[in-house]
Amino acid sequence: MKILYLHQFFSTPLGSCGTRSYEFAKRLSKKGHTVNMVTSSAFLPRVWNLKKGWQIRHMDGIILHIYHLDYSNKDSFNNRIIKFIKFSVACLFKSRRISCDVVFATSTPLTIGIPGVFSAKKHKVPLVFEVRDLWPELPIAVGVIKNPVVIKLLKIFERWIYKNSSKIIALSPGMADGVLSTGYKKENISIIPNACDVSLFLEGYNNHASFRDRYDWLKDRPMLLYAGTLGVINGVSCLVDIAYHLIYLNPEVRIVVIGSGMERDLIIQQAKEKKVWQVNFFLLEAMPKNELVAAFSAADISISLFIDIKEMWNNSANKFFDTLASGTPIAINYLGWQADIINNSGAGLILPPSDALLSAKTINQAITNKEWLITSGCSAKKIALRDFDRDKLAEKFEQVLIESINN
Repeated sequence: MKILYLHQFFSTPLGSCGTRSYEFAKRLSKKGHTVNMVTSSAFLPRVWNLKKGWQIRHMDGIILHIYHLDYSNKDSFNNRIIKFIKFSVACLFKSRRISCDVVFATSTPLTIGIPGVFSAKKHKVPLVFEVRDLWPELPIAVGVIKNPVVIKLLKIFERWIYKNSSKIIALSPGMADGVLSTGYKKENISIIPNACDVSLFLEGYNNHASFRDRYDWLKDRPMLLYAGTLGVINGVSCLVDIAYHLIYLNPEVRIVVIGSGMERDLIIQQAKEKKVWQVNFFLLEAMPKNELVAAFSAADISISLFIDIKEMWNNSANKFFDTLASGTPIAINYLGWQADIINNSGAGLILPPSDALLSAKTINQAITNKEWLITSGCSAKKIALRDFDRDKLAEKFEQVLIESINN
């Protein structure tokens, strides 16, 4: 089949963003399907030296149609909205000229639904829409969007996209429930969460010692890793407070943060104020995924964080699945379906979201317990292989596309 795949923030293992679309598209191509990926230059390798306008590249069997679009995790909310709309319009005109049997559009942002719906109508083919985050629920919950008229319009827009989709893929049970609450048919919703690239992390394990040896302040000391976005909803500043308490509980524990985002400078400032900056709290630049695997493998515990709002419980954060794939115990500070996985398997810790001292005590107790680290790490790897293997989920993904064409 000929697949028109729309994803504004497509990334490869050479980039620092999630590689779900790359991994799925690569597998579809290997099976003989034609994949035209319409995307932006936002998270593509800078060494490609992409110019303004549209360009075509070929990678692992994927045909990339790339629209030049500067993007930064430090962009304000308004600047992001402008760029979302700008890409949506450009993508709309490009997509109408690429023949296909099915259109697949993946959020975020929700504005990808505009070229998704209209290109599917133009080509008279089904649209499969993927929900990675529940918009506009999240920005409303965080308080970024407050105008009741805007909220009403966004909810109408959300329902319009769902209504025009033959199938919907949700990345978590909670996201599926959110789609279902709009009146969409349950039988047309599939849950395909983010996946574990176990083979990639097996390769990365061989480099875990070199990652530790790279830093004199780390070496063989206990390491808690956060690798991801430093945005408002992530609430990574809580690690500064945890580091403050860990200095008194166990000054040998190192908290290592790898990433970029709007709150990076604020986190550094807070760490300096708490006198933990480069003492037991260290912040490294974002790394490509093919380098990041060594950091996950080197960590004793890896953590996934969000601010304390219930809407974030439905997330399907890559860092959670990368942790499982690396066979590293996972810590989270929220409830929901991922907390259920941890509770049922013993693969990690669930920390209180607003008690830094208790979190520090819990982390210290776990990270110094070698038997627990081994047992939890084995449980994490078992779950990765059994429930979230990339190849298995890619098969399910392909089947959804085929069913949308045959129905």
